[in-house]
Amino acid sequence: MSLDRLTIKGAREHNLKDINLTIPRDKLVVFTGLSGSGKSSLAFDTVYAEGQRRYVESLSSYARQFLGQMDKPDVDLIEGLSPAISIDQKTTSKNPRSTVGTVTEIYDYLRLLYARIGIPHCPICGREIKQQTIDQIVDQVMALPENTKIQILAPVVRGRKGEHAKEFDAARKSGFVRVRVDGILYDLSETIKPEKNKKHTIEIVVDRLVVRPDIRGRLADSMETATALAGGIASVDVIGGKELTFSQNYACPEHGISVEELTPRMFSFNNPFGACPTCTGMGIFMKVDPKLILPDKTLSIAQGAIKASGWSTSDSGTISRMYFEALGKEYGFTLDTPICEMSKQAVDAILYGTKGKKLKMTRTMEYGSGTYETAFEGIVTNLERRYRETNSSWMKEEIESYMSSMPCPDCHGLRLKPESLAVTIGGLNIHEFCSMSITKELEFIRNLQLTERERMIGKRILKEISERLGFLESVGLNYLTLTRQSGTLSGGESQRIRLATQIGSSLMGVLYILDEPSIGLHQRDNDKLLATLKHLRDLGNSLIVVEHDEDTMYAADWIVDIGPGAGIHGGEVVCSGTVEDIKACERSITGQYLSGKRSIPVPKERRKGNGNMLRVVGATQNNLQNVNVDIPLGTFTCITGVSGSGKSSLINEVLYKTLASKLNGAKHVPGAHKEIQGLEFLDKVIDIDQSPIGRTPRSNPATYTGMFNFIRELYASTQDAKMRGFSAGRFSFNIKGGRCEACQGDGILKIEMHFLPDVYVPCEVCKGKRYNRETLEVKYKGKSIHDVLEMTVEEGLEFFSNIPRIQRKLQTLYDVGLGYIKIGQPSTTLSGGEAQRIKLATELSRRSTGRTIYILDEPTTGLHIADVHRLIDVLQKLVDAGNTVVVIEHNLDVIKTADYIIDLGPEGGDQGGQIVVCGTPEKVAQTESSYTGQYLSKILNPSEE
Repeated sequence: MSLDRLTIKGAREHNLKDINLTIPRDKLVVFTGLSGSGKSSLAFDTVYAEGQRRYVESLSSYARQFLGQMDKPDVDLIEGLSPAISIDQKTTSKNPRSTVGTVTEIYDYLRLLYARIGIPHCPICGREIKQQTIDQIVDQVMALPENTKIQILAPVVRGRKGEHAKEFDAARKSGFVRVRVDGILYDLSETIKPEKNKKHTIEIVVDRLVVRPDIRGRLADSMETATALAGGIASVDVIGGKELTFSQNYACPEHGISVEELTPRMFSFNNPFGACPTCTGMGIFMKVDPKLILPDKTLSIAQGAIKASGWSTSDSGTISRMYFEALGKEYGFTLDTPICEMSKQAVDAILYGTKGKKLKMTRTMEYGSGTYETAFEGIVTNLERRYRETNSSWMKEEIESYMSSMPCPDCHGLRLKPESLAVTIGGLNIHEFCSMSITKELEFIRNLQLTERERMIGKRILKEISERLGFLESVGLNYLTLTRQSGTLSGGESQRIRLATQIGSSLMGVLYILDEPSIGLHQRDNDKLLATLKHLRDLGNSLIVVEHDEDTMYAADWIVDIGPGAGIHGGEVVCSGTVEDIKACERSITGQYLSGKRSIPVPKERRKGNGNMLRVVGATQNNLQNVNVDIPLGTFTCITGVSGSGKSSLINEVLYKTLASKLNGAKHVPGAHKEIQGLEFLDKVIDIDQSPIGRTPRSNPATYTGMFNFIRELYASTQDAKMRGFSAGRFSFNIKGGRCEACQGDGILKIEMHFLPDVYVPCEVCKGKRYNRETLEVKYKGKSIHDVLEMTVEEGLEFFSNIPRIQRKLQTLYDVGLGYIKIGQPSTTLSGGEAQRIKLATELSRRSTGRTIYILDEPTTGLHIADVHRLIDVLQKLVDAGNTVVVIEHNLDVIKTADYIIDLGPEGGDQGGQIVVCGTPEKVAQTESSYTGQYLSKILNPSEE
């Protein structure tokens, strides 16, 4: 077996057609080919799966029982395989406690740094806290009112798991009588056995005193005893008052605030010792948002201004209408008064109630009328009370749709206790440091002035922090902050974060498999990413990168082109070799685009639009710097700019959320801006993102596009179905009747694996066909409904050529390049790019009004150049019908075909959020200050290179 090659023989996973392939080891290898051609099947489902399986098999049987048995991929032989690490596009944790700092582990090093060389200050006056002597502690206790009863406590255990039998024995031997465990007093003569797996705080009662002038000597002795037992810390429990904590280490002489010894957990918002007690370290609260209850203040109550659940005023007899009529009499408004014309007191009363003030209510009902007095609790108060009291998950979800996250009133979103935030290094507390961009953090660390002692203690920690920050910068993420929640990162950003973490581990002899790492990256930052990949290779690792980016292909040592087509037309190795070999290969579609034989043409003319504008005024969301921008309607507009320049903030947060709430009635809180003008020229907004079209195997392209209803009606109209009395419902796998009841129409059974991912196995009764025998006996053109769901879109086009309404839906799926997917393919098996194109096809198959705005965020993700070509044709069709298409994109092929470009920047993060240039691609290409323009000019004017 050769040590310099990776050999694959007989790979048949998914659509792979018995592939044999040899690629060099310790090189940068790119797998490319059309979307759906089998690249991921070969890279992830075959090579990575086998590498992981072999690693798991090398572990002990004890370790394997927790990891489970891993299926062997359908391949005859793989030789020369190293331990494999997959870096895919699955976004990092959606947990709101997870941040860039915690994911990269930089925050753990920062906590250690602040605990070891941080300078504590008084949270009230900001004065630096120095060591506190026994005399100072005694003076503070003696300042309590005379005759105050106190207990002197020595906290020997603080928030640690275990039974702590040794501590109790030591206390008994030392002659102590009482101990307080988790706030409860015990006599040491009894057996105390705290729960082993819970955290406990154990405090020995050193002395019990009454404050009088003659106790000073005894108090000093007791304090010395307590601090000696608990490492310099002592607590004074004031009976009937607040407990005081003293430390021989730190205390503010003016306010008497003591800070315990600095430990890393004091700076963790995931630990009770550091987290803000009000919000438990979340930094936010979910509260009912008045903006979602009264989204349009120009409407009156009678016109439906109030959108809250259960507060309808449509019927005259409803209790809510009676309340509003009574409020109107009290505060001087009618149900026809627009909300914006009501007094502040009236709006407050509607939202937050009458604060105990009684209203005169007139009840008029069929079974009796009358007048009575009652207070009104307010819509916001009512919803929050119902949210707390209900056990219904449906009701909770309904009320949550009117909620927004509000900063914690105590920590103001900073997550930590005031004592933790009062510790600084170089004048910054840990939150202030984490709120800076990666670039500024690196600059801060390099310029940090430390004493000789601090430098000796912090040298190793600072080296680790600056190295990890440097890795993040090297993969083009210098605009991120460590406080950024990982759930808000794009797939490309989270993938590059994990890539930076891997570089930090400096492993050798590993096989890294990456899934399109260039996603979401501007061309300017692509060079940094390629340098990072080459660095990983030069350490002595093999890299397989599934990629469509031309720059990555030119930088690769070896390219494998899978194809020639997608789905059943793919699964073969078209060409394997250097970039020049691919270019010379006649069969390779990739090669034809690389060599220039095929290309995406630049439009001869740019559309001017329909003369109307959508104007965003004063956008300040995230890093946007009071942006004003016009989007011409009836055009194909591209939003460009380097990563972190503010594209998503402007389009997804400000524009889409405003349009969705105003045009579609969605419950969104738009990003910060003054106003959006020109809404009257649009009738709806459609956001086509890469989220799944369904989260269960029941969802598929047929159900999502609405085509399945027509197919079921067609089967119900056959002679067989009419004879048996079958309606369209008989052919649904979601309701009883025609479906297989053993698997309830899923075709597969879910086996829950507790701490492992769920496993799906085919149903033993219907063998995965979803329907019972009688239903499958009904045929159309000799095919059962199961056979139709198993057809590819391409096969379906021919089969349903005489049924226009089904054929039209299939044609649009084919037009967006999805001819290879099955009509009934479970949505859980579709990639992000495929899901996005199914959504596009669904919109295309609807009759256009010509007044729709489509918003797409990086639609070229996961698409080959040939698929991008098709996608552009589809988007141009939408615009030709009079609609407006707004696309956030880095792909130059898409940018060059746009009618209008809005370029944001000039940099990312704090240095971004401004409009660099607006206009046609030709105008942008001539703008030297635009990074997009610099790359665009090379494409539009190739002769100038």
